[in-house]
Amino acid sequence: MHGLINRAIERFVRDTYGREVWGGVMRGAGLEYTEFEAMLSYEDDITHRVLHALAANLDRPLPDVLEDVGTYLVSHPNVEALRRLLRFGGPTFTEFLHSLDDLPARARLAVADLRLPELELREHGAEFYSVSCRGDMAGFGHVVVGLLRALADDYGALALLEHKGVRDGAEMIEVRLLSAEHASGRAFDLAARSM
Repeated sequence: MHGLINRAIERFVRDTYGREVWGGVMRGAGLEYTEFEAMLSYEDDITHRVLHALAANLDRPLPDVLEDVGTYLVSHPNVEALRRLLRFGGPTFTEFLHSLDDLPARARLAVADLRLPELELREHGAEFYSVSCRGDMAGFGHVVVGLLRALADDYGALALLEHKGVRDGAEMIEVRLLSAEHASGRAFDLAARSM
């Protein structure tokens, strides 16, 4: 697993629950270190152990924790750069949805060896979509649900999202767009401003 993914989980826990909880998670996963290096690769088993230790530590179902990670990746100020990368998918939530197929390739532009699951959008009418998430990391679809939910809010759209399980080896996500312009959304400018 790419270190950036493990580092994102670490940042989520530390920013949301604190360093003490993160230390407990790492001990619960049987690891002797407390930080992940973003540019290293780790055995997939390490990521799975950390996620299961986190769910146990929080006494929450793993899918809920993964969804919270996805929400964090868009909404927390400490990961604003990722929000900016995602918002390049289009000026509206609908256009962003249509850019999902390109998201793994856009991520590789930023980090060449980062492999995200393949995402495929299917439109079933003007306001109903499905997203398939196919990759090596089971449960990543729940991260995508949290990410899409936070992005809908970010764009000011009103959407219902539901993880529908696995079909033909891909996690399926249902998206019902109730209103593309429900609220004003968060401010976003293509040009990052320096202070």
